[in-house]
This record gives sequence, C-alpha cells and structure tokens, in this order.
Amino acid sequence: MLKQIQAGVLEVAYFEDGPSTGTPVVLLHGFPYDVHAYDQVRPFLAFEGCRVITPYLRGYGPTRFLSADTPRSGQQAALAHDLLALLDALEIPSAVLVGYDWGGRAACIVAALWPDRVRALASVGGYNIQDIPGAAIPQRPEDEYRYWYQYYFHTERGRTGLAKYRREFCRLLWRLWSPTWKFSDETFDRTVVSFDNPDFVDVVIHSYRHRYGLMPGDPSVEGTEQLLILQPAISVPSIAIDGGDDGVALSGGSARHHRFFTGKYERLVIPDVGHNPPQEAPRDFADAVLSLI
Repeated sequence: MLKQIQAGVLEVAYFEDGPSTGTPVVLLHGFPYDVHAYDQVRPFLAFEGCRVITPYLRGYGPTRFLSADTPRSGQQAALAHDLLALLDALEIPSAVLVGYDWGGRAACIVAALWPDRVRALASVGGYNIQDIPGAAIPQRPEDEYRYWYQYYFHTERGRTGLAKYRREFCRLLWRLWSPTWKFSDETFDRTVVSFDNPDFVDVVIHSYRHRYGLMPGDPSVEGTEQLLILQPAISVPSIAIDGGDDGVALSGGSARHHRFFTGKYERLVIPDVGHNPPQEAPRDFADAVLSLI
C-alpha cells in the first residue's frame, strides 16, 4: 500500500510491505527509474519477515517538497539527508540499506558517515560516493562516451531536451544501460509517470551539474559534502552487486572499490544483467539482500 510521511524537507511517498516488527530494509531506486524497480523484490523480502520500505526519491512520482523555497538539489548529500530524515520519521533506529545508482549513493553515504543507522549495505556498483574534486580528471575514452547524457545535461539544450522528451530520453537510457533486458511497454509505462513530477527536471539537472562542480550545492548539506571529499570508508557488512552487462560501468564496476570497505565485504556479479539488477534479476537480488540478514 502506498503511504506518505513528512520527512525532512519532503512529503515522501513510499510502499511498505511485511510485518512492522520485521528487520527494516529500505530499497532505494536510481535514475531514471522508480519504486517499480523493486516490485518483484519486495514480496521475497516480506515473505522472509522483513519490514520493507520503498520510497520515491526527491523529484520522482508522488514525493513532493514541502516548501517552494527548498533548493531542488539532486546532489549526493541531499539524497543522504533525505534517507536519514525518512528513517527518523519512521522511527527506524537502523536498517539494511539497499540501492543502486542514486539510491546506492544515498545508502553508501549514510553507511559511511552514520554507520550506527545501518545494519548492512547492499549497493549496486559498490562504492557509489562521488569524488567531486576528482570529476575534473578525464577517464579513458571507452568510459567517457558512456557519460554522454551527463555532459548533455550540462547544457541548457540538455535541460530543454529532458523536459521535452523525458519519456523518449529515459527509455533510451534503459535500452543502452541494460542491453540484454527485454522490458515491455507495460513495464516502462508503470515507471514513466514518475518523471512527470514537477521537480524531476530541476533535480536531475542539478545532480549532473553539481557532481562535476558546475553548480553550487544546497548550503544546508554543505558540511556533509565536505566530509565526502575525504572519500570515507564503509565499515558495515556490505555486498557489492554488479550486472555483468551493465551498459554504464563496463570497466569493472565495483571490482575497483574493495579498498573502501573495511568491514565484512563480498561482491556478486549477476551475468546477463544490466544497470537495473533488482528489476532484471529480482530473485538473485533478493537472495543477495537476504544473505546480509
């Protein structure tokens, strides 16, 4: 059942499954996806007795900002503070955090900076905390070309293009990032309505400009951004998950991130899966999460 709760600067829309007394598990989606990425994962976890919380991130679906004055920031620290505020609002002292893409970033930050709030972490791509000062360093050409959409968003043409063609644009990214996933029109249509959120374009554009140092961040989370410059380690029990056919991170994904994990750590590669493992391989993904509990 879809619920809503005031949490920090947001009115967060979220699904809750399973017993209220179960181990809390928070499932966090990325861009350009939404809560439906976990439609087949949630029942597996709930059946095993977990209390499963699946929120729409800021700028997606029915989630809304409480004030017109709040910056429509998509920066990593803002996403992490949204997650902390949601845990507080739901009176969850600590939870298993699960995420990919933007959601994985929020989960990694909370795990690194507030480990007492995290029982365990499952993160697609491993260590997802952005090194913003290092973003100015060019990568290998075979990696750079996969970020074309980010550079497009750095321009006003890109902002206009996303606003005008958000459905076509996001569908293209699904195809490019998950080349082996034959999703149906019905599957895409369930998610695409989330991109009609009035703040979607502003939040997305800010996210992809801030991470390259092209736009200032929200002053209220600047202290957290400064801590993230240090690339803090993650000490909680963790599993890094990679799709073997991820169209964004073909150069190894989480294989390069072992040094950032100082606690119990393992890595899982799911073959024939792209950038959206929970929706492409829900059983394998749910088993990975359950292995942490």
